[in-house]
Amino acid sequence: MGERLLMKGAEAIAEAAIRAGAQIFFGYPITPQNETPEYFSRRMPELGRKYVQAESEVASINMVYGAASTGTRVITSSSSPGISLMQEGFSYIGNSNVPCVVVNVMRGGPGLGNIAPAQADYFQATKGGGHGDYHSIVLAPHTVQEQCDLMYDAFELAEKYRIMVVVLSDGLLGQMMEPVEFRDWVDVSKFKTPDWAIVGKGDRQRNLISSFDLEPEGLEKMNLALQEKYKKIAENETRYELFMMDDAEYALTGFGTVARIMKTTVKMLRENGIKAGLIRPITVWPFPYKVYEEFADKVKFFFDVEMNEGQMLEDVKLGVNGKKPVQFYGRFGGVVPTAEEIYKAFRLHLGGC
Repeated sequence: MGERLLMKGAEAIAEAAIRAGAQIFFGYPITPQNETPEYFSRRMPELGRKYVQAESEVASINMVYGAASTGTRVITSSSSPGISLMQEGFSYIGNSNVPCVVVNVMRGGPGLGNIAPAQADYFQATKGGGHGDYHSIVLAPHTVQEQCDLMYDAFELAEKYRIMVVVLSDGLLGQMMEPVEFRDWVDVSKFKTPDWAIVGKGDRQRNLISSFDLEPEGLEKMNLALQEKYKKIAENETRYELFMMDDAEYALTGFGTVARIMKTTVKMLRENGIKAGLIRPITVWPFPYKVYEEFADKVKFFFDVEMNEGQMLEDVKLGVNGKKPVQFYGRFGGVVPTAEEIYKAFRLHLGGC
């Protein structure tokens, strides 16, 4: 870690991607992440790398697909409506086994919505979003610093498994300013073109990257290979944080920005004699089901808080597997709950149990 800098989240994540070795950025403007492509547009040419503002989100994700097929470290960023436009490209990339990174700075919805922070893209990100049976690795940071740290991991995971990695941020993390420290620069001069990449045939066997097989048996074979890859990812790459869970009698849970706020709620509960803790998934796909199953034998109930209708709630309940009650509190449309508000909601559920 090096110099400590005060940076806006949307700019810091771009700088982290650059230091992590991003060679090409494709994108199209949309608030509240416009500072990300703007930052790339200035920094990438300074380093002899490429920045392209596409004519639309549909174009940008297909440009990502093409560049990723050459084995190049490539990234795009957008916000909720723009990510929706990219979903066909997500599916094509998913079945083509090419690595790339996508940043989604979520905003209020549905529809055009607003530019306030929300978490209602959870289903879209973790259940596929596009057509067909596919997944992306989905990382959910809760601070600007963690956004930066996870950007390095995102490229490494993308290349390790030849998969899309989605960094699921939101408008609050994109627009707030916090001190950050960046890891060392990745030495891009040491990058080697992978043997599967499309870079011109030369004197070797022809490489083929395809997202389909017109024969049902062939397409099923592709799907089965994907499922084996996803199984391996679920076994090896699940990440989570436990906050004050050592002696917890109650488990609060949330992801991203809300989990950050909930840490204050947990401290408030502790100050009032209630042994509460927090389970924070960092990978929301693959989801850390096992940790919920383990704590279901230790706590009295779970309390899930999200800025949506309870999309992660389904995964929490799957992990708990009916062993203990799972309560929920949510806000919609870009409304961010306060720590005090969550505290009061928890106390209401506590009184009813």
